[in-house]
Amino acid sequence: MSTAPTGPSATADGPVAVPRGTRLPDGPDRVVPTWTDPVARQASEAVGGPWGRFAVTGRALFWTPLRVCLLFATLALAVAWVKQAPCADGDWTGSVQYTHFCYSDTIPLFGLHGLDDGALPYLDSDVEYPVLTGGFMATAAALAGLYDRAAGASSLLPSVPVVQSYYVVTCLLLTVCALAVVRAVLALAGRRPWDAAMIGLSPLLVVHAFTNWDLFAVALATLGMWAWARDRPVLAGVLLGLGVAAKLYPAFLLGALFLLCLRSGLLRVWLRTTVAAVGVWVAVNAPVAWLAPENWGRFFRLNSVRPADPDSLWYLALHLTDDRILDGPLAEGQTPVALNALVAVALLAGVAAVGWLTLSAPVRPRVAQIAFLLVAVFLLTNKVWSPQYSLWLLPLAVLARPGWRSLLLWQATEALLWVPRLLWYLGPDSRGVDVEWFHLAVVLRDLAVVVLMALVVRDALDPDRDAVRTSWPGVDDPAGGPLQHAPDTYVLRSSAQRVP
Repeated sequence: MSTAPTGPSATADGPVAVPRGTRLPDGPDRVVPTWTDPVARQASEAVGGPWGRFAVTGRALFWTPLRVCLLFATLALAVAWVKQAPCADGDWTGSVQYTHFCYSDTIPLFGLHGLDDGALPYLDSDVEYPVLTGGFMATAAALAGLYDRAAGASSLLPSVPVVQSYYVVTCLLLTVCALAVVRAVLALAGRRPWDAAMIGLSPLLVVHAFTNWDLFAVALATLGMWAWARDRPVLAGVLLGLGVAAKLYPAFLLGALFLLCLRSGLLRVWLRTTVAAVGVWVAVNAPVAWLAPENWGRFFRLNSVRPADPDSLWYLALHLTDDRILDGPLAEGQTPVALNALVAVALLAGVAAVGWLTLSAPVRPRVAQIAFLLVAVFLLTNKVWSPQYSLWLLPLAVLARPGWRSLLLWQATEALLWVPRLLWYLGPDSRGVDVEWFHLAVVLRDLAVVVLMALVVRDALDPDRDAVRTSWPGVDDPAGGPLQHAPDTYVLRSSAQRVP
């Protein structure tokens, strides 16, 4: 052990002031998972045991932590593609999408929205997604069209069904998004770069990487967090605004930043980020809303009239009561007024609870902790939880509580849920399962998320349990950016005893 000098100490997340007398550990200047995590230590036995004391920890000329984590992600995405291959050509005869667990929204919507005939989302078809997701679909269709024309003009390229070339291009673009998420998480992890391996080796990534276009929004949101961590609030707002234009959930990241900036007295910085986000969102949406207002508004109308999704707890409650609660049986297109109101109340209550935690915790919680809790509250209280929505939680969960055991157990429930969901769609008369098995899997998944939330709350209330803050002397929040080591301005002192 050695005594640190007074002054700033270089860390993976920038210079950090280390108090005089703080003792820094000998050896690596970053956390080695096989030394600190029991699951990683046990898994390392397959390749010779934990990392040696004198081994080069991430300083190799080529196999740096970034490249290794990107390799992990590439291998996981390759497995995901193999899983999806039976569905890639669009021939779903015999319900292959259910029997082979390879269903993806991208394939049926290719023809449904006229992308095979060159239709433009919103202008020529009523796409039920936010504007940038529609732009992603159109971009993939355009690139696939270039390949189809090149294959038709040359015998060197194999000719495939147009939906297959579109799906391959879509998967390649989503692969780039997944790699961007890995890169951003590694940068946000500070002295824990190997935490990004939890993204690359994620079972959730294998199961749902290509189920929908959500990885596009996840990449934008995570890159926005990276920009915030690098003290670039305007760029963070631009990226988060683009993320909201692809999926609405990145708006909760702005909410997390608001709560933390309120505690730290940095609302002016938050306002710059939010103004940039709103400006970019308006700039992206305004042309489409002007040219095709009816089609542009379909996303918002659909979410208003949409009933409870099978993956939600609301659907389970309705099923158990034979639709005798809330709005009762609904006609096609009828708005579930009572359900919408109850969802709104539950969401506001959850957000208020996270707000109380943010302002009353003994030490200001980290950005990833509050962002994870807000997004998890939204998913648990919302009436729609499509399977791929769980990808929203993946980078936030890794950054909020980087523990292999808890993350793998949660993701195991996500992967398990995919099986009875598709077998339920297949139906018990076609070697599928009854809905009760699906509901059981939903409850297990929700319990796993609640347990993960409880662990994050525990870490926020007891910072000595926080694996990130206790990983290295002087670490506050590698993703904090302007919040890093910021003093408190507004704290609910009556709710918790502050810790220096």
